[in-house]
Amino acid sequence: MQLEQRIKAEIEENPALEEGALEDNTLQSDAQEEEDMSDPKDKDKDEFTLEDYMEEDDYPSYKLNAQNYSKDDKREEIPFSVGLSFHDFLESQLGLRSLDEKQQLLALYMLGNIDDDGYLRRRLESIVDDVAFALNIKTDEPELIGILRIIQELDPPGVGARNLQECLLLQIEAKDQNSAEIQLAHKILKDFFDEFTRKHYDKILTRLNIRDDQLKDALDEILKLNPKPGSTYSDPQNKGYGHIIPDFILENNEGDLELSLNARNVPELRVSKTYNEMLQTYQHNRGNNTRSDKEALSFVKQKLDSAKWFIDAIRQRQNTLLVTMNAIISYQHEYFQTGDETKLRPMILKDIADITGLDVSTISRVANSKYIQTNFGIMALKFFFSEGMQTESGEEVSTREIKKILQNCLDSEDKRHPITDDRLAEILKEKGYHIARRTVAKYREQLNIPVARMRKEL
Repeated sequence: MQLEQRIKAEIEENPALEEGALEDNTLQSDAQEEEDMSDPKDKDKDEFTLEDYMEEDDYPSYKLNAQNYSKDDKREEIPFSVGLSFHDFLESQLGLRSLDEKQQLLALYMLGNIDDDGYLRRRLESIVDDVAFALNIKTDEPELIGILRIIQELDPPGVGARNLQECLLLQIEAKDQNSAEIQLAHKILKDFFDEFTRKHYDKILTRLNIRDDQLKDALDEILKLNPKPGSTYSDPQNKGYGHIIPDFILENNEGDLELSLNARNVPELRVSKTYNEMLQTYQHNRGNNTRSDKEALSFVKQKLDSAKWFIDAIRQRQNTLLVTMNAIISYQHEYFQTGDETKLRPMILKDIADITGLDVSTISRVANSKYIQTNFGIMALKFFFSEGMQTESGEEVSTREIKKILQNCLDSEDKRHPITDDRLAEILKEKGYHIARRTVAKYREQLNIPVARMRKEL
């Protein structure tokens, strides 16, 4: 997408560059005829000639589009009317409340301070000062608390909370209070919130004198609550989809890997025909050119040079991407054949730099924020780079393989008695991987898995 925007910007800035495939240019032959008829001495005096810009080798028919894309295909962007935002939704509900003018202004101002998660994170004492300057309204915290209570009655439940505990309490209070599970869940959130967040279930059981099954039912009700109530509001006309557009497409045809660049929305580029004709005209009249004509000729040359450089830069970029990605595929061939993460070999940027002959910094730029589409998903190029370590047998394996083993162990653990980092280190040692407990903890954190105590369930 960044490349597409960069090309569009260059086309807007440089009139000598335009979209479209290279056409058979008859101007080249015309220029050649003129050259043959001209005096060789005059030719030597020219700084440049038309053929410097018209040779086909300089501007090959280089397509940036996928092979299955035709120029006849339409690329239409149909605009649509965006629906209500989350804040518009809250304001529409506020309009149904019976409020005087001052309350309405204060409520609207407080709604403006609610973030997309549904929380009011600004302190009430600060809002008192804000409305005094912005709205010239004198108020105090008790009055704002009354306004906040009205906002907290709006949908979705939990909106307007100032912290997570208040958010969950607002949601649990909106449920049927005649239920024993709801009553117990409310008491846990109100009086034992710290113990709940730290999963000190033994303390809750002892202090409330309840059974395991009662605590489990109450926790199930709490876990149904939404810690970000603002995210529940979803207008179908106002969704922001985060699509990943892969830079490469890899197809596996019965073991034969075929790599191609994905440039579906990137236009083909060529030098402007109009500028070529202008250059030809100046070439015909070079003996009669005035000073202004020479200035115009210099301008045309500058734009043509810029267009030529840009097309060459695009071609070089595409070539660098393909060379680098082909090297990665060759290095990780077994993985791309099967999709098994344990088949990934240890690989660092220098390994690919040595294969391609490119600088490490170039490989780093290629791997940064680039994605490849395979038969088993779309993955970032950084995914294929990992450090290595040796097993007892001396075999070098990727840290990715170790993380996969850790992930499998933690997925199958007994949630009542989660596996500790010390035990994980012992399991890896039994499999031939001598890794310290602190290293296991580092890999676990990289997998976004909390410590054993936080994984405990009833």
